[in-house]
Amino acid sequence: MAGKTRTAMMEETRGKLLASARKSFAEHGFAATSMDDLTAAAGLTRGALYHNFGDKKGLLAAVVDQIDAEMAARARNLGALAGTLWDRLLAEGCAYIEMALDPEVQRIVLLDGPAVLGDPSQWPSQNRCLDATRDAVRQLLDADLLRPVDVEAASRLLNGAALNAALWVAACEKPAQTLPKAQEAFRLLAEGLLTER
Repeated sequence: MAGKTRTAMMEETRGKLLASARKSFAEHGFAATSMDDLTAAAGLTRGALYHNFGDKKGLLAAVVDQIDAEMAARARNLGALAGTLWDRLLAEGCAYIEMALDPEVQRIVLLDGPAVLGDPSQWPSQNRCLDATRDAVRQLLDADLLRPVDVEAASRLLNGAALNAALWVAACEKPAQTLPKAQEAFRLLAEGLLTER
């Protein structure tokens, strides 16, 4: 039986560190997570963490990127169940906001992420979400379903509204009670882009 390739071993190490960090960040938060405990739980050393992610902040960025990619995929899957392209856009935005109720998403992506990594609109994962929104806005404009509007401006505002609504839900005292308010406001804001028929 052939041994693992260097690339396979590196991917396995990265995977172990990501899984350990994700668990620890979700349970204890970024600040209270010990790098020694995190690496020991993965059966690795601090050197492996430094080599793969630079530092604890780099590891958080990788975990946030992983979770945010999963959130985008979940939102797309839920959106795909909606009827029209417009319904899909609204469903994806509302699904993203609702994920603020998930304790792992709430703590890692929406609370610790911005506190440690800065402005979420500058994260690579958010730019991927923005690309998807741009595509949807272009298609809606091509179908004459939206008022004449700049694609970039509309896409950024829709993305920003969903992100800020999720941040609000995650940080408030009663997230489950705040969620429907946030989703309804998102829908109403978005509907302002529709053509009058």
